[in-house]
Amino acid sequence: MTTSRPAPVAEDLARYPFPFPKDQYRYSTNVEPSGASTPTAAGSWGGHRIVVDRHYHRELAERDRILAADPSRHQCLPHMEAAAWDAMLTVMGDLAQGYPEMELDRLEHHTYRWRNTLLGIDQIFVIGDSASLPAPPLLYLSSQIQEDLVLLDQRESQLWGDAGVVTFAADWSFGFDVGMSFLEIHGPVPRIHDEKIITRAHNFLMRLEPGQSYRRTNWTLTVDGKLDTSTETYPQWGRDRRTLADGPLEEVGDRLFLRTEVQHLIRLPHSGAIMFLIRTYLLPFAAIASVPEWSLRLYRVLEDLPSDMADYKGITRTRGPGLRWLREFGAVAP
Repeated sequence: MTTSRPAPVAEDLARYPFPFPKDQYRYSTNVEPSGASTPTAAGSWGGHRIVVDRHYHRELAERDRILAADPSRHQCLPHMEAAAWDAMLTVMGDLAQGYPEMELDRLEHHTYRWRNTLLGIDQIFVIGDSASLPAPPLLYLSSQIQEDLVLLDQRESQLWGDAGVVTFAADWSFGFDVGMSFLEIHGPVPRIHDEKIITRAHNFLMRLEPGQSYRRTNWTLTVDGKLDTSTETYPQWGRDRRTLADGPLEEVGDRLFLRTEVQHLIRLPHSGAIMFLIRTYLLPFAAIASVPEWSLRLYRVLEDLPSDMADYKGITRTRGPGLRWLREFGAVAP
């Protein structure tokens, strides 16, 4: 069986944000200031908030396909329009600073010119004028970045997920969560309430100043390199976990992927909303095993992970085959 993702190359390994700093994983806020490059056993990651890589055109095409099939993946409640423009301008500024193929020029007070030569785009637009763009600002932005994004409004001493474009969700539904509070969205996550992790994260975000930017990582396991493993498409990917568990062990190395999300948390400078940027990276176990330090650490993390956390991450079926493959083929001693 083939995966839906091209075979990894050296660049994918070198840029992969391996998420485990130690041999045990437990929930934590694990936030740090963004912008600094983090070394790994295979390279480094984190020098840019927005990353454009060799998967750019393929992942944008996948997002277009998903949005065409399910427009509910884009939501923007009316009071979030100003935040959507703020998010678009902030991300365009990042892209223009990081990539020579992209330019953002201010022509007049509210008028800008945006050029993205990777996609053949040359667009003049006016902030706040939806008719000056071919699509609403969040949709327009998401058609040019590989990241998913969610905007949080701050009111009534809480944060609310009131806008975003999410096409690459890992076993959750943005369409279901939109309009819910931050605390409600994270209600099902085990352990984080008893250990006050979610409360500390919420309070931390509430205190962010305009322009401040932090990041964190999250992870799970995904079969066959699928980016869209949202609850809406569960019938399409849920069976993959069963076929992996029941199939030949030799196939696990190519079919089972470590999925890492790099999440940036940014207080937007003008609207005051908080932007979550969620970038998904996928690397098959066979590639992980080419870096012995990663292979051993992944094995130890999976072996130690409590069952309730494995259940929530949806890896109860895939963890066992992954561990067996790492022992058999990943040069991990039993």
